Parts: sequence; C-alpha cells; structure tokens
Amino acid sequence: MENNLIHPTAVIEHGADISDDVSIGPFSYIGSQVTLCSGVKIKSHVVVTGNTEVGEQTVIYPFSVIGEIPQDLKFDGEKTFLKIGKRNKIREHVTINTGTAGGGGLTSIGNDCLFMAGCHVAHDAIINNKVIVANNGAIAGHCIIEDEVIIGGLAGIHQFVRIGRGAIIGALTMVTNDVIPFGLVQGPRGTLDGLNLIGLKRKGVDRSDITELRAAFQILAQGEGTFQDRAKKLKEETTNDYVDAIINFILGDSDRSFLTPGSF
Repeated sequence: MENNLIHPTAVIEHGADISDDVSIGPFSYIGSQVTLCSGVKIKSHVVVTGNTEVGEQTVIYPFSVIGEIPQDLKFDGEKTFLKIGKRNKIREHVTINTGTAGGGGLTSIGNDCLFMAGCHVAHDAIINNKVIVANNGAIAGHCIIEDEVIIGGLAGIHQFVRIGRGAIIGALTMVTNDVIPFGLVQGPRGTLDGLNLIGLKRKGVDRSDITELRAAFQILAQGEGTFQDRAKKLKEETTNDYVDAIINFILGDSDRSFLTPGSF
C-alpha cells in the first residue's frame, strides 16, 4: 500500500479498508476486517483488529488495543463488532473490546468522546456522544452511557448499569446501580449525592430549569411511595424537559436497580 502517511514499519493486513488521508504510525497493526475512515490518526504501537470501524478524525494514541475479542469466557469466536464514531480521542493504553452474541454483538462508541490513559470499555457497552472517561476508568459489559457523562479516574461501572445524560461520577467510585440523568455520584461505594449542578451551569442551562430539577430531586428523595411511584407522580405534574428526561430514564427498561437519593 503506497501511502506517505503510513509508516513503513506499520503492519496492514490485506482486506483492511483505509481512507487515503489516514495516518498510521510506527509499529502499529491494522487487522484485515478494520475500517479506518477519513482523517483517522493512528499513533505508534497501536493495535486495531477485529470487525472494527473507526470514524472520521478519531485519534488513537500509543499502546491502545482496539477491537480485540471480549474478556468473556462465554465468547466462542462468533463474529461480533466494534463501531467507533467521529472525532474521538483515545489516549494511551486504552482497551475497547468487540461485542458478544449474547449481548447483541456490538460495542458502540458515539462521537466526540475522550478516553484518557488506561481506560477499558468492555463488550456490548453502548457509549453515546461527548462522554469523558478519565484515567483508568473501567466500563463493564452491557453498560449504557448516555450523552455528556463524565466518569472520574479509577471509577468502575458494573455490568448492565445505565448512566443517564449529563451525570458525573467521582473518581474512585464503584457504581453498581443505574444513575439518573444529571446525577452526581461519588464515594467508594457510589451514592447519589445530588445533581451535577456545576455541569448544568457550564452548559448554560437556565436558572429556572435548574430550580425545577432541584425541586424534582427533592420529591424523588423524600416523597411518598417507592422511587418509581414518585417518578410516576412527578411525570403527571411536570412540563419541564430536563425533569422529563429523568422521569423517562427511571421508568425505562433496566437490568439493574437505581442509586436513589441518600441510598447506601
């Protein structure tokens, strides 16, 4: 393959689909079933393998391994996939695995995400857009991470957990249950301590919307009935889009229970 952007020590397996403007650094390996879209940059010592598509302008840094088989003992060599969207930054030593047949067969990364050094994304995880995972954060199999979530360094997300849009997970936190949109979770055994107010303000959310979110959070924390009962009652009363996002998340399908306000 004649391409001045590909270092002569890089190994490109026959069958790989590589756009003309992709750059590949020294000693990197690109497997035969890989697709690298326009503007992708592969730094040195990177492995991209499996049925993997890397979207436009994504940059992958040294010693990352992208598209290897799942770390799941049930995996039996079936054909599964990894799809990575546009403009992602995948820093050093990140590992992202393909899916499994039992989990839908696809691991998916959206657009404009940042995975800092040492992160792991396991099989069948679905990560949406503008997600940030800080150094050595780990996302287990089958998790769903919605838009604009921030996961702190060394945090661990249990399998099948959902994390709602705009939530923030503190460093060193273990998350074992679902996190509502805009939630703030921290502590060694993660607890829902409130709303991600700083994140909401940085995104320019109106003060009136934040006030309604805080009132809704108090109802969910202290109202009568179960957590779902409170959410159903709140749904009948609210017209706020941000509050509605929380309610729909709570009432949606899940394989886990919820981190609730004040739960331990």
